[in-house]
Amino acid sequence: MSIEPNYVLVLDANRKPLTPCKPSLARKLLKVGKCKVFQLYPFTIILKKEVVEDPQPVTLKIDPD
Repeated sequence: MSIEPNYVLVLDANRKPLTPCKPSLARKLLKVGKCKVFQLYPFTIILKKEVVEDPQPVTLKIDPD
C-alpha cells in the first residue's frame, strides 16, 4: 500500500495557476493571512499577491483502473 501525497492547488492574485503545494504549507499561508480559500473541491487557495515567476511544469497521470 503506497501513500500518495495530497496537494493543494494554488492561484496568484490574477487567478494564474501556480505549482501545487503541500497541505502543510497551505495551512501556514492561511494562518498568517497570505492567502484565502478560493474553492473547496478541488481545494484551491488564492494568494493575495501577484507572482511574476513561471510555475514548474506538472505532470498529471491517470490510472485506468
